[in-house]
Amino acid sequence: MYTIEQTEFGFKITFAGKMDEQELQEWTDDSRTALQDAPDEFGVLVDMRELNLLSDDEQQVMRAGQQHYQDAGMVRSSVVLDSAILTLQFRRLAKESGIYEWERYINAGTSDDWHQQAVDWLVDGVDPDYQ
Repeated sequence: MYTIEQTEFGFKITFAGKMDEQELQEWTDDSRTALQDAPDEFGVLVDMRELNLLSDDEQQVMRAGQQHYQDAGMVRSSVVLDSAILTLQFRRLAKESGIYEWERYINAGTSDDWHQQAVDWLVDGVDPDYQ
């Protein structure tokens, strides 16, 4: 399951459960549509607290989707996770897709104010790694 919402800082994307390659492709297609009305620069908050690990093929589709956001004007993204293994998987994906420099990972399991940290990074560039 996924949702894409427009927000004051750009977009909030939520991923949950087991997402197969077809559903990830649908997300990529829906993202292209949503990005048509995007401002020149925006942030993306990605809530992956309930997402299951992705297979290699699913990771490829996710990487392509991430690239669409960067190409459309994403300047920063905050990724909220609740799993150390998923965090490692997505850090690697971000490095491979070229967005690692603009992406921060927030562990919702150890941070009560994860949402505020995510928004502070997106809006003001306050790095949650140094708070």
